[in-house]
Amino acid sequence: MFKNYIKVAWRNLIRNKSFSVLNIVGLSMGLTVFTLIVLWINFELGFDRFHENQERIYEVNNQYDVEGEIWTWNSTPKAMAPAIKKDYPEVERISRYFYDTPFLFSVDEKRIKATGTIVDPDFLNIFSFPLAKGNIESVLGDVNSVVITETLAEKIFGEKDPIGELVKIDNSDSFKVTGVLKDLPNNTDFTFEFLVPWDYLIQKDWDDDNWGNNSVATYVKLKEGVDFAQFSAKIKTLRENYDKDSPDMETLLYPYSRTYLYAEFENGKEIGGRIDSIRIFGIIAAIILLIACINFMNLSTARSEKRAKEVGVRKVLGAPKKYLIYQFLGESMLISTIAAVLAFFAVLIILPFFNNLVDKDLSLDFTSKWFWLSSLGIVFFTGLLAGSYPALYLSAFKASTVLKGTFQKGNTLITPRKILVVIQFSVAIILITATMIIKQQLDKVQNRQLGYAKDKLIYTSFEGDIEKNYGLIRAELLKSGAATSITKTSSPITESWSNTWGFKWEGKNENDKTIVLRMISDEAIVKTIGLELVAGRDLNLQKFPTDSTAAILNESAVALMGFKDPIGQIIKDNGIDWHVIGVVKDFVFNSPFQKIEPLVIEGAKGWFNVMHMKLNNANTTSDNLALVENVFKTYNPEYPFNFEFVDDEYAKKFSDQQITGKLAGLFTLLTILISCLGLFGLASYMAENRIKEVGIRKVLGASVGTIVTLLSKDFLKLVGLSILIAIPISWYYMSNWLEDFAFRVSISWWVFVIAGVLTLIIALVTVSFQAIKAAKANPVKSLRTE
Repeated sequence: MFKNYIKVAWRNLIRNKSFSVLNIVGLSMGLTVFTLIVLWINFELGFDRFHENQERIYEVNNQYDVEGEIWTWNSTPKAMAPAIKKDYPEVERISRYFYDTPFLFSVDEKRIKATGTIVDPDFLNIFSFPLAKGNIESVLGDVNSVVITETLAEKIFGEKDPIGELVKIDNSDSFKVTGVLKDLPNNTDFTFEFLVPWDYLIQKDWDDDNWGNNSVATYVKLKEGVDFAQFSAKIKTLRENYDKDSPDMETLLYPYSRTYLYAEFENGKEIGGRIDSIRIFGIIAAIILLIACINFMNLSTARSEKRAKEVGVRKVLGAPKKYLIYQFLGESMLISTIAAVLAFFAVLIILPFFNNLVDKDLSLDFTSKWFWLSSLGIVFFTGLLAGSYPALYLSAFKASTVLKGTFQKGNTLITPRKILVVIQFSVAIILITATMIIKQQLDKVQNRQLGYAKDKLIYTSFEGDIEKNYGLIRAELLKSGAATSITKTSSPITESWSNTWGFKWEGKNENDKTIVLRMISDEAIVKTIGLELVAGRDLNLQKFPTDSTAAILNESAVALMGFKDPIGQIIKDNGIDWHVIGVVKDFVFNSPFQKIEPLVIEGAKGWFNVMHMKLNNANTTSDNLALVENVFKTYNPEYPFNFEFVDDEYAKKFSDQQITGKLAGLFTLLTILISCLGLFGLASYMAENRIKEVGIRKVLGASVGTIVTLLSKDFLKLVGLSILIAIPISWYYMSNWLEDFAFRVSISWWVFVIAGVLTLIIALVTVSFQAIKAAKANPVKSLRTE
């Protein structure tokens, strides 16, 4: 019986080639897109979910009520981990994680830059990063031990066994390689290439007991059986005994397995994060597959008159309804299987390009039984979904009616087929609108006035002898003509590395906990960065030695502090009185999507990490960089010269939104294409079924235009209805999406007009192709049997 079903299904496919091709291509496209999105979703959902006992691993966060709004952040004081370990026996393991830092590794004459971090010995007992060589309990036990990844080991030592070998880090301290880590998987948020024990940080005098210095991440692993709710309530008041300045700040444990997807907070409540994008694209994947299935349903039921007599004959010969259902489901399963095979090869071809688009390393795991089981499940589900309605619809025909030739198609106002077409094009219009609004938002933010000149502005991090020889490097660069202005700062101009609510000024409300950004510069920051002075002057230590305790405010800081005449005002921070010498126009310092925050630029009595250089416009960029590199080789010879263009770093801030925009555009195009395939098939069968009517109308004098209008108007009415349904839906969801951005576009009415008109044109072109073909056909051929 089953063999007979397959045989008949295959014959039907061969007999109706155009119908088969349209269905197979449509389903194949839907399955291809669905598979790509599911691969991406599966990759994102698996981020840092591979750690053993992950349900007991937590990240330590802080919460604080700032003027009625609860702030949540995941950086902690260095002193917090020892306090937790001492006071809470429920904690099995705890480790701090210093921010990732580039270090120079030297072995003999070989020099290699690698990025790593400093951790407590428990780190490798908390997270499952397995060792290829070494003992996990002792690899970080000595102050001068280092654990490196397999790739870094190969770069430094080649085929030689690295265990026990000595390496020099930053040309100062020698370390013994005590362990080799297997390379980190690509679905983890950690990016380190080596680990150094926390005792080294203490040895370098980088440790501190300042509870106001939130500068490291802290991770804990609770003992088995600990009640998380009870422990959370207990640890909440940790700071009461240690932090005199902020005793009311709460300590919060957050499941580490949720940080990548969910760790976005608003007023102390988890509101989502990356999971929102995953949900959106998951819905899009399901919708695209549904649209492909809708095509199958529409095309199958559109052929009802051609299959009606077949159903009637089968019923007369004694075929039960359930066997007819099996037959039609068998046809859909066969088409689904062929489409899945084509989709499989399409995914293999497209995957490298898709990886480049989403900046991931996705792959098909052919060795996994779940891959094959899920693939078979999707094929079965698609075939069942696509074929269920046609099978029920076609098998319900009455034999007496269809064999008498009195069978008529339903011509009611509302039919399932019309509803399905409306759904298809409603989705297409929503996606077109979403793509346009996303592009508008990106364009608006990318064209936002930065408030500084990012062109030909570069920066390099302090390493080796740069800070020691800064004065000589600066003088040599200016003398050579490679740079016209130079400044050293605490952070790049594209990022904020320090903030506080601890600033004090005359008239400040004691309850005001507004976060103020902090940046430190030695001199000429206005000139080098290209800031716009509103009042006062730039930092100038050579002319004004007291500028070491001077400060420059942005306009938002002036507004916050309520200064009518800010020049000469005193601001207190870290026990130092900073006198205001200038005010600059607000400029984008952090996210270009958000509002500009208050900023204080403090003078040279601070710390420095970065050196900014404005390259000379009179020279080519390559000439300038060659001169700069020569200077750094002279004064910092042990280190390769590394730098970043500020405009490149700024562009990286848009990467997530650009990926979202590209994916939305791609899926919109595919949705329209799949929908048009279905519409093309429906128009073909509509024209075929009305061929005699068209012939009669032509004989009676109807023009081509009249016939095209006749055959097209019903479809265009459905698309028009789709527009009316899609506009409020797309407006609602895109308005909610824009709410995440303080700096955003307003949704214009013309976006919906363009989306609607574009959809109408696409539908008209699709339908008109078949309508014109039918209208131009010779009526003699269609009427010769009459």
